[in-house]
Amino acid sequence: MEGAFKDSHPVSSKGDEHVVHDVENPPPPHPGSDAGSVIVDDGRIVTQHEQIGLLRGLSQRHVQMIAIAGAIGTGLFLGLGSSIATGGPLGALLGYALVGLIVCAIQFALGEVSALLPVTGSFVRHAEVLVDPALAFAIGWNVVYGCFISVPSEISASVVLIQYWTDINAAVWVTVLIVVSVAVAVSFIGVYGEIEFIFAILKILLVVFVVVLGLVIDLGGVPGKPRLGFHYWKHPGPFVEYIASGSWGQFLGFWAVMTNAVYSFAGVESLAMAAAETKNPRQNIPKACKRVFARVTIFYLLAVLIVGMLVPSTDPRLGDDSGTAATSPFVIAASDAGINAIPSIVNAVCLASAWSASNQSILAGTRTLYGLAIKGHAPKLFLKTNRWGVPYFCVSLQVAFSFLAYMCVSNSAMTVFWWFVDLTAAGSLISWIAIALNHIRLLQAFKEQGISPHTLPWHNSITRYSSWFALIGCTVILLTGGFAVFTKGSWDPATFVSSYLDIPLVLFAYGGYKLIRRTKIVPLSMVPIRQALDEAENDPENVPLTKDTIWQKINIFWG
Repeated sequence: MEGAFKDSHPVSSKGDEHVVHDVENPPPPHPGSDAGSVIVDDGRIVTQHEQIGLLRGLSQRHVQMIAIAGAIGTGLFLGLGSSIATGGPLGALLGYALVGLIVCAIQFALGEVSALLPVTGSFVRHAEVLVDPALAFAIGWNVVYGCFISVPSEISASVVLIQYWTDINAAVWVTVLIVVSVAVAVSFIGVYGEIEFIFAILKILLVVFVVVLGLVIDLGGVPGKPRLGFHYWKHPGPFVEYIASGSWGQFLGFWAVMTNAVYSFAGVESLAMAAAETKNPRQNIPKACKRVFARVTIFYLLAVLIVGMLVPSTDPRLGDDSGTAATSPFVIAASDAGINAIPSIVNAVCLASAWSASNQSILAGTRTLYGLAIKGHAPKLFLKTNRWGVPYFCVSLQVAFSFLAYMCVSNSAMTVFWWFVDLTAAGSLISWIAIALNHIRLLQAFKEQGISPHTLPWHNSITRYSSWFALIGCTVILLTGGFAVFTKGSWDPATFVSSYLDIPLVLFAYGGYKLIRRTKIVPLSMVPIRQALDEAENDPENVPLTKDTIWQKINIFWG
């Protein structure tokens, strides 16, 4: 089976040999050894590059909190207001609930495949084994490009949030944020894990705080303020008419909210990007996938419910585009209740969220690039690691893109920059489609080869249906995400670009690579399931986790 696996993946013109340094020296005795070496890919799914060059520094609590930190960000604290204004309180709640179900299906699919194939680059490398090397190339570079552009955009957003308190030149803050981000990026992966762990706790605490505060305000707990209850669900109503009138307009409002919700949830798939740097990944990653979606979905649904009770959908402040805490519906509600300290608190956590998102983009982008280099889809220069197991050439390229953040000093340049950012707006949906497709192909390969899927390190029978639900749902949302631009008088080039341009870019990369490298879709009979199961069985780290205590089951943080 190994031979068949290698023959069906012509990913390098040099065959199975990946030359990293000098050909005369043996493999390095420890990660980051810059004495020259040759690391030969012996056909294993988790390659020697990952085993020798990377260090396992992420524990279960890190993995869970990385996903939570990525999913709970400015989209929750600042973006819910526009969802309420577009779809109304009930329309927004239904939209986020439906997308939450899709996220659930994606997380289960990602967990099952990652438990069997715990490789750096996650679903990008999975596509190499399960679908087509050309798809891995296209999706991988799409992820890399999106992450590399996201870093300067998040840094720019951070500067806007900082300027809520001070008018010091933006270039100063851009420099500070780049330096600190680089320091984290080149450090041991455990440092990044601890930072994201702290940020995630701060975000969760703020969510819990604003939900409780919102209930207090809504139930009349603030002296001198009346009890609101579900008043705004009655007046102006549970739905908002969007573009059209009547029931059709209300449906379009709901649908617009759902497309916005996708981008709010974006980031939950990043928990498996550094699988080769995670302790006992075959157990910890699926466990994190199973739990993270529930926590994130609950947080979002509670937040949407509370916001819909506190602020009417007709409030003009929900359309504020300042990019600071002033746009937060929680701040609007607190200000109306006479609680003046909330804006600075929300702004501070949003700042932490933006910088956290920047760090996460660096991790996802650099590890995806490293994974592409392993399979010959990127220069082998990117396989070099430092003494802490960090692919420093990948980080260097990421840093070069980070300097685009200085464009925020000029308003006109920033307008151009946001056009580049728009190109990756649909990237999350494309990544989710790839995750669902990978899982469907895996189950089909099990059936083709007569192997029970229950032999997987982690499996749930519902996933044979839920992955199809996620695949179809994500595809429909992707194709209809920019429906507003096709209505009379609503044409907007920026919206069209952000909604659709990523689709032909990925298709062009896929078709171009397939034409040049003559790759073929991997036959189901050639998917290396036996090899993967053998590697999982013989993995010394694949140790079943201890049964959760009652505290761990109810722990909303990392239990």
